[in-house]
Order: sequence, then structure tokens, then C-alpha cells
Amino acid sequence: MSTPVSSMVWVMAGSVIGSFGSVFLKIGAGRLHSLRAVLTNWRLVMGIVLYLLSSVLFVIGVKHGELSVLYPMVSMGSIWTLVWSKFLLGEKLTNAKFAAVGMIIVGCVLLGLGAK
Repeated sequence: MSTPVSSMVWVMAGSVIGSFGSVFLKIGAGRLHSLRAVLTNWRLVMGIVLYLLSSVLFVIGVKHGELSVLYPMVSMGSIWTLVWSKFLLGEKLTNAKFAAVGMIIVGCVLLGLGAK
């Protein structure tokens, strides 16, 4: 079984949306002061909804592709989360984070080459 490009696109879209979910969860968690606030905190709810949507896109993507190729692409969400964290939350970018991003990209490329 080979992995169609459309499956890769679904999974990548899911990883981008999931990374926004992470940011909304972080923002929402900062405003969490009680159990009741879990249900009334729109940022937290948005994070959960985005994570759920990303899972749906992932399921659509893996339907026709190789899991061993597609699942590592979910790690690309970590790269997107790093970008959003920098620009939306003001988090610092460090050499260690850049090295981790490089390893994720190399790993995804190698897995993609292994699928051919």
C-alpha cells in the first residue's frame, strides 16, 4: 500500500489545526480558576474543539495511507505549536528548540522517502 498525497494533506491539516488547539488550551488554562470555569472558558472549549477536529482530519487521512508514514507527520504539529507559541504567547526560541525542529523535519522526510 502506498500513501497518497491527499492522505498526507489531511494529516498535515490536522496537525496545523491541532497546534492551534494547543495554544487555545494554554491560554484557556491560564484563566482556569474553578471546575465550573472549564465549561464557561471559551478559549479552553475552543482548544478542545480544535483538537477534536484535528483528530477527525487525521482519521480521514489514515483511511487510505500507511500509518507508519502518516503518524510521524503529526509531530509536525510540534513545529507549528512552536511558531504559534513564539508569535502569540511570546515564548522564546532556543537553540535546543531549533535542533528539535530539525530532527522532526529530517525524520518526516526519511519516513516519506521510505514510503516509496
